Amino acid sequence: MDFYKSISSLSTSLRKKLKELIITFILDYIKSHIPQFEMAGVFMRIFCFTLVSWLGPASPFMLVWIVNTVDAILLTYCAMLKKDKAYTLLNSFWILVGIVGILRAGGWM
Repeated sequence: MDFYKSISSLSTSLRKKLKELIITFILDYIKSHIPQFEMAGVFMRIFCFTLVSWLGPASPFMLVWIVNTVDAILLTYCAMLKKDKAYTLLNSFWILVGIVGILRAGGWM
């Protein structure tokens, strides 16, 4: 708890700088490990479609759509870093499909 109190007592500009540093660190880490993150995204997608094909209507669709959307975000970012326009477009499309799937699975659409 003391760690969180110390973070909250920092000035706003220092907290903003800290957030930027953490985000920069994460994005730089992804950049230096693109093949591993792409493989993780592919395995996530395979897992989702395997789950749906095995369980059919009993599938946990909200989980499937959330995982599918997260892997699409990850793969889109990797494709953008590699300047691969085709996969950037394809995975961006999957992000939109995932958002619609989440809304439908949640009964909001």
